[in-house]
Amino acid sequence: MKGIEYTGLELVDGPIVVVKRTPDSFYDEVVYVRDKNGEKKTGRIIDINEETAVVQIFGSTTGLDLDGTTVEFLDRPMELRVGRGLLGRIFNGLGEPIDGYPDIISSKKVNVNGNPINPYARVYPRDFIQTGISSIDGMNTLIRGQKLPIFSGNGLPHNRLAAQIIRQAKLKDSDEEFVMVFAGMGIKYDVAQFFQHTFEESGVLSKVVMFQSLADAPSIERIITPRCALTAAEYLAFECNMHVLVVMTDMTNYCEALREISTTRGEVPGRKGYPGYLYSNLAELYERAGKIQGSTGSITQIPILTMPNDDISHPIPDLTGYITEGQIVLDREMSQKGMYPPVSGLPSLSRLMKDGIGEGMTREDHSAVSSQLFASYSKVKSIRNLAAIIGEEELSDLDKKYLKFGTELEEKFFCQGEYEDRTIEQTLDLGWEILSILPRDELYRIKDELIEKYLPKKEEAVFETQEV
Repeated sequence: MKGIEYTGLELVDGPIVVVKRTPDSFYDEVVYVRDKNGEKKTGRIIDINEETAVVQIFGSTTGLDLDGTTVEFLDRPMELRVGRGLLGRIFNGLGEPIDGYPDIISSKKVNVNGNPINPYARVYPRDFIQTGISSIDGMNTLIRGQKLPIFSGNGLPHNRLAAQIIRQAKLKDSDEEFVMVFAGMGIKYDVAQFFQHTFEESGVLSKVVMFQSLADAPSIERIITPRCALTAAEYLAFECNMHVLVVMTDMTNYCEALREISTTRGEVPGRKGYPGYLYSNLAELYERAGKIQGSTGSITQIPILTMPNDDISHPIPDLTGYITEGQIVLDREMSQKGMYPPVSGLPSLSRLMKDGIGEGMTREDHSAVSSQLFASYSKVKSIRNLAAIIGEEELSDLDKKYLKFGTELEEKFFCQGEYEDRTIEQTLDLGWEILSILPRDELYRIKDELIEKYLPKKEEAVFETQEV
């Protein structure tokens, strides 16, 4: 019962303590554990049976003994205090302020586990978000309410890319409020400082809510961090009618913590030791994105995960790809060449792109240009493989034009400055400029009227200049 303290523990094993359960105990209930000196530690019930409850402590269990420790069951799940005061604040993984300021002023607390969204209440995502990054806006467009993860690898600039998206993301031709929620799970101190300083310097910190669970924090805290972040996002989106962009890094650290806790509980492991419920657990987080009827707000998610050994078939990216609507894949070879952002053109995909681009949303030629860039770049890859065998000088004139097209696409379209913010019009015009390298009859995915309207007429321009 709430307010009653029970004395004594059954077992202490690392961050786990086993206590006698009360009749009203339940899974995910918050528990206070006090040592013999009265020092309070917070924990959460992660397993329960008829006689005992298994509690994972947020922090160290040093100083806890079996006889002198008291336990208080709070009769509530983990909760987050929410309000408009969240904006501009920095919290730890449990939602406690770490920026030197007190708790936000609000009497409203919300269960961090969230409530399932009725599928019938969901509104289909259709609105374009402009990130200012050509490789995303032009070919893998982010749509408001979408879940679009970034698949990266150790040492690749995914953090710089995420910070750039947060700085530059905006709703095209709209003055609606757009805010960001950042969740860092198991991140190093320098990474946390990088994001904080980036937001402060660019002046967007007042529109950002940050949750940081550093690498030295307990594993159980990494499980709570994205739930706190998404709870804050749901409040801002569905009660304050804001458009929220949620960036979560690193989902691999989250899954590693999940595996560690699963092993501690003695559960039967699945692929590569991860629990069999990894898919449904990730879905609990990813499916908290979207738009719902009755609210003008939305939640758009960009989860970031580092693929172990750059293996896209690893369980974490594999299952994430099933749940989300596409992926942005970063390429190590492009990064080693000094290209930024190293977005790989062919494996990257946005499944909702077709519904948020075109006339009235971006521009009438967007779909055709994107499709042609994909098709032509795909041909570049096969020509490069051929050139590696027979030599570039043996290629046909058309193949050489494709090689030039591929180089220009990578160096001018995919690459851009870390603080370069391109409009969608600039991105599409750049795409047309690069497509003009190819013969007109190779632009088979674009209608003639669009080619007439947008394709640069370089030869005609030179002729007119000579006449003048």
